[in-house]
Amino acid sequence: MSTKKEKTFFGHPRGLATLFNTEFWERFSYYGMRALLLYYMYTAVADGGLGFSQSTATAIMSIYGLLVFMSGVIGGWFADRVLGARQTIFYGGVLIMVGHIVLALPNGGAAALFGSMAFIILGTGLLKPNVSNVVGDLYPAGDNRRDAGFSIFYMGINLGAFIAPPIVSAVSDNAGSFHAGFGVAAVGMAIALVVYVLTGKRYLKDAGKKAPNPLQRSEAKSLTFKIIGIVLGIGLLIAVLTLITGSLTIDTIILAVTVMGVGVPLAYFIMMMTSKKTEADEKSRLTAYIPLFLIAVLFWMIEEQGSSTLALFAAERTDLSIWGMNLNPANFQSLNPVFVITLSPIFAWIWTKLGDRQPSTPRKFALGLFFAGLSFVVMMLPGILHGNTTTLVSPLWLVLSFFICIFGEMFISPVGLSATTKLAPKAFASQTMSLWFLSDAMGQSFNAQLTQLFNADTEIAYFGITGFVAIAFAVALFIFAPFLKKYMKGVH
Repeated sequence: MSTKKEKTFFGHPRGLATLFNTEFWERFSYYGMRALLLYYMYTAVADGGLGFSQSTATAIMSIYGLLVFMSGVIGGWFADRVLGARQTIFYGGVLIMVGHIVLALPNGGAAALFGSMAFIILGTGLLKPNVSNVVGDLYPAGDNRRDAGFSIFYMGINLGAFIAPPIVSAVSDNAGSFHAGFGVAAVGMAIALVVYVLTGKRYLKDAGKKAPNPLQRSEAKSLTFKIIGIVLGIGLLIAVLTLITGSLTIDTIILAVTVMGVGVPLAYFIMMMTSKKTEADEKSRLTAYIPLFLIAVLFWMIEEQGSSTLALFAAERTDLSIWGMNLNPANFQSLNPVFVITLSPIFAWIWTKLGDRQPSTPRKFALGLFFAGLSFVVMMLPGILHGNTTTLVSPLWLVLSFFICIFGEMFISPVGLSATTKLAPKAFASQTMSLWFLSDAMGQSFNAQLTQLFNADTEIAYFGITGFVAIAFAVALFIFAPFLKKYMKGVH
């Protein structure tokens, strides 16, 4: 009887409904805010924006995404060592909501923007990785509903991301203010918190309630020194870059965060490769993982430009009137999640159908990067066909580019998660999963510099060179995949 009562959300524990709704609204708030953010930064002050240059705005978008991914390491640590996942999720949600409220208040200027980002970055780091962990905790070991439960959960993520841009941009347009749109994002996060608080205690039960590895008093002194060391290290990095560049500006900060985005994953790899806990076969698999990681970095470098260079293209180069409809450039941010929702079950069926005949992991990665590169090659064609980069072009170019890139993502994102679990050293299983997510952060660290080169004069060369370089690396990996497989020690 108790088992039947528990199966009330599509045959799954009721706690899944709590987490589905929490993450749905959290992603609604995140992607709703992100859909407007670039335009808010470079729109003239007289028109309600901040008046940043487009190159600075695209760089800040990349830095923002980079730090959101890196902050997940902090969130995982707090859940494991201090608060437990449940409390960490709550406090993360509060910080996110505060961040959106700060940005929704008018006349805050750049100070409000950066303050808001700080709250949202830290809050997302606390919340996002731990919601997924609690989903897993809802199911006992060996429960065959777990994979289906995660599929339902990820559907919630993408639905929230899909509906947010058109709703938030419509409110912003009708109110004539970016801040109204940011206010909608704040409301979304408030709904997430209300759902979480009202239903969590009843339906989540003991899932994620306690820290699995509580911090001991004896560790406090060592931890304090580590935190001080990290803060001093960041301060020293900024100071050195200030001396090199001659001044402390926003560009110096962007450069410092770029260096961090590359340095942190590099430190992870060095730590695992040199550790005595990593056995010989594991070092071999880790060696094979490095080129896969770098291919993922190149993939995310292209994919994440959907919210920067492609968002600029949507606003500046796209005819927003089609089939009697007037589009908002922010609407294109819904293409990513809608294609993920559409393609994910198709690819799941394909891999199941192929079984042992499916391509090896390296060749899947190669195909993923190939399609990402192709998505940028497509974006050079409007300028070539029109003979200029000023004529407004059909929005279908962007639709096609997004589709090709997300088609490629099906070969990278879910496959990368699986490959990480198989190739990770046992002693560093959790850290290696964190490292996988840092591939996105590292890609965006490169974007912080690369996207500053994008403008109307460089458009064709920018898309063409980036796309063809990615395709060249994809072809190289495809050719050398059998050689790489030898280092994978039996992992397909």
